[in-house]
Amino acid sequence: MAMGKILSSGPILLFLLYPVALVSLPADAAVKRYQFDVQVKNVSRLCHAKPIVTVNGMFPGPTIYARDGDRVVINVTNYAQYNMSIHWHGLKQFRNGWADGPAYITQCPIQNGHSYTYDFNVTGQKGTLWWHAHIFWLRATVYGAIVIMPKQGTPFPFPQPYRETNIVLGEWWNNDVEEVVKQGNKLGLPPTTSDAHTINGKPGPLFPCSEKHTFAMEVEQGKTYLLRIINAALNDEVFFSVAGHNMTVVEIDAVYTKPFTTQAILIASGQTTNVLVQANQAPGRYFMAARPFMDAPLTLPLPNDTAFALSYNAKLRSLDSPLYPANVPLKVDRRLFYTIGLGINPCPTCLNGTRLTASLNNITFVMPHIGLLQAHYLNIKGVYTADFPDRPPQQFNYTGAPLTANLGTTLGTRLSKIAFNSTVELVLQDTNLLTVESHPFHLHGYNFFVVGTGIGNFDPAKDPAKFNLVDPPERNTVGVPTGGWTAIRFRADNPGVWFMHCHLELHTGWGLKTAFVVENGKGPDQSILPPPKDLPPC
Repeated sequence: MAMGKILSSGPILLFLLYPVALVSLPADAAVKRYQFDVQVKNVSRLCHAKPIVTVNGMFPGPTIYARDGDRVVINVTNYAQYNMSIHWHGLKQFRNGWADGPAYITQCPIQNGHSYTYDFNVTGQKGTLWWHAHIFWLRATVYGAIVIMPKQGTPFPFPQPYRETNIVLGEWWNNDVEEVVKQGNKLGLPPTTSDAHTINGKPGPLFPCSEKHTFAMEVEQGKTYLLRIINAALNDEVFFSVAGHNMTVVEIDAVYTKPFTTQAILIASGQTTNVLVQANQAPGRYFMAARPFMDAPLTLPLPNDTAFALSYNAKLRSLDSPLYPANVPLKVDRRLFYTIGLGINPCPTCLNGTRLTASLNNITFVMPHIGLLQAHYLNIKGVYTADFPDRPPQQFNYTGAPLTANLGTTLGTRLSKIAFNSTVELVLQDTNLLTVESHPFHLHGYNFFVVGTGIGNFDPAKDPAKFNLVDPPERNTVGVPTGGWTAIRFRADNPGVWFMHCHLELHTGWGLKTAFVVENGKGPDQSILPPPKDLPPC
């Protein structure tokens, strides 16, 4: 479990947060320019020193600051031995998939010694998002926050905080992560799990050699603080809390929510949550913690507390105010039903002759060798097929007793074609293939409304009547509950090729991913923009 401290002294509370002032940004729409140098740096944690891939030598990497309406230009130069691409997680990149970042989906990676400029507009978005490497497992160390302030003069729809800070949850491996993954792939088994969880790159006081590697936040008694919490962990959904303090949730995935108070939050890999915390306790030191840390001196839900998870998620509601409406699609043009499964495929070179795999509708996604967006835009044949099925090949009792036979999957680079501006309802159904498990799914290029969720098998005759079509939470990443289902809706008004995948890196690597090809519309601003001249070659 990762831990930090909130230090509250004389009137200060120990989130040990050293105050971070609100960033002052120019009033008018501006161009924000950043230089990202991808470089290897030696870093020590848990008494282990190792070279890690960083941006500008920082771990976590630099925070991107912008306002709604700004243009952001980030030049990425790769000095590391690995190919690199960076995804700006949650930014919609309207018509501009070239700036989205996932390797071999919207671009080929940036090779050693080369550069690529991600040039995009921030339009109609404000709040906390994040960026990370989107190739191999390099996001283990290559990640950072994105803070988008509202337009000048537009207040938050909640009380103005005294200060704010970023809380980025991550993981740390003592060994080289890429080597750990290679070893797991050779065996056909999962790689070893991380050695620690971190808050802002620091494991906290429960770990060896971590006295100086504990994130501390100094707070003043009586003041209210905004915590921008990001789950950058590769493979974990986590609970987060601050000892002795309640939190008021005000935003998820850069969308304002109806405020509610809670002792702990649940945050899946890829998600962000903004909370207000009032430093209202006696001066002292109060731990912040993210589980897994099984022995933290905090009131955290148990790791398997499904009841807390369901009740917490049920409290999430879009603000749905006149300024921030929830434009939920009420009519559905296309209904999709995707089953999520783990499986076993033959692997002659693996230890047991088999390899663990994952699938959607029993299809394990095979990564192409050139960017899918380029193949679509340039009409290059033979890279993918647009025949991903709208439903699984056969129905079964998806969440009954675990199925351990006939676990093979079909391999293919198969995408689903979606008509421009059509409304889509997608039900993601966890299954008992091998074992039930929770999966956070991220859709690139879009937000979506989480209209329903449940445990067991989705019932198309009864469950839609319970959908929330008034103020459902709007997000870019949603957790599909263990042995259950989640229904989302969105309007396909952003043309391009948009990746959709499990945000657990382990499952993504096993093939738990696909992409939507959203066709161009007929209007002048309804088609994909031309590719930039410096798009990395394949």
